[in-house]
Parts: sequence; structure tokens; C-alpha cells
Amino acid sequence: MDGIHDMGGTHGWGTVAIQPDEPVFEEQWHARTFALGLASMGASGTNLDAFRHALERLHPVEYLADGYYGRWLAAAELLLVDSGVLAPGAVEARARRLGGEDVVEPVDVEVRKPSYERGGPGSLRQIDDEPGFEVGQQVRARDLRKSGHTRMPAYVRGRIGVVDARRPAAVLPDSTAHFTGEDAQHVYTVRFESTDLWGSDAEVSTVYIDLFESYLEKTL
Repeated sequence: MDGIHDMGGTHGWGTVAIQPDEPVFEEQWHARTFALGLASMGASGTNLDAFRHALERLHPVEYLADGYYGRWLAAAELLLVDSGVLAPGAVEARARRLGGEDVVEPVDVEVRKPSYERGGPGSLRQIDDEPGFEVGQQVRARDLRKSGHTRMPAYVRGRIGVVDARRPAAVLPDSTAHFTGEDAQHVYTVRFESTDLWGSDAEVSTVYIDLFESYLEKTL
């Protein structure tokens, strides 16, 4: 899914400012929002991958303007609306009423939580399929373009790297975000050179990215 959330390697964002003594939460509402975000997954019957997909579906302007925890609030609300726990516009109406406005709150809607079964705790799985790639093998990230959720960064599409390590098999977020099954796959850490990703003018470095087997293909 192409969107403002997938901004890795794009220009114009400036240097990342790192605070050596950054607190866990800079403001009290950040901590509350973190808790609400986690609670929203349980209340809506969804999961972490669906939450990430909710972040991806936010309007680009709001995504940038709201800040990190502002996005968490918006994503939590989106999950709850999707599942019918909240009616569309319910949060805004309640906030306006608390601010003293005479606003009619929307009526409750039918709860429609997704129905899916997990194959075990966490995301790691044991699978019988033989790994399709070996450590040291050259691979290409497939040019995948889809409307739904994916964990493959756009900047690696079509780029060639080398398998650096094989990781435990795990459920595919592209599937679990949409509750279509687990589709557990082998996972590989792939090593890319920064100049292969972003051109000869890029700062020289090595980039390691964990990629699912279906994201990769053999090079000729």
C-alpha cells in the first residue's frame, strides 16, 4: 500500500533529531494514548497488523499534522468504527458536547467485529515448507504493489540484495491485517547497499531488512 506512512528514502524531511535523554512519554496524554491504542485492538477484535493498516489509511495531511500519538488516537478510533463499537462521528460529537456545544451524538451501530482464528500465540510458527532461499544467495525484492497492508518497504521494490540470515517463520501481516488467514512463511534478513536503494549520491551504508518469502524472487 503506497502512502505517506511509507516515506523511507524520500527527500525533504530533514535530519532526524535524536534526543539522548528522551523520556518514554513526553506528555501524559501520550501514555494514555498508548494504552488506548492497545485496548482498541482487543475491543475491536482486531490485531496489531490491522492497527498498522489503520495508520496507513489515515489522510496524508492528518498523518503528518497529528504527530506520532495523534496518529495512534486516530487509528484506534478507526478500528473501533470499523468494528461497529463506535458509530462514525461519535468521538467528535462527544468531544464537542464536553466542550459545551449542543450536539446530538450518533446512535449506536451494529457491532461487526472480524471473525478469525489464530493458529497459536504470538506471530512465530513452525512450518513444513523448505526455505526457498539460502544464506548468501542473491535475491530481488518483488515489485509488489497492492491496495492492502504489506510490511515490505516501497524503497526495496525491484532492488537486489543478499540473504544475510534466515529467521523463524511467522504469520504474514499482509493476510492477518485483513483476517484472511495466517499464511505463515519463512522470513529472511536481506542485506542491501544504500547506493543500490537510493542511487550513487546516497550516504554509503548497509541496510538490513527482514522480508517474508513471498516478497522475494530469485535473480537471473
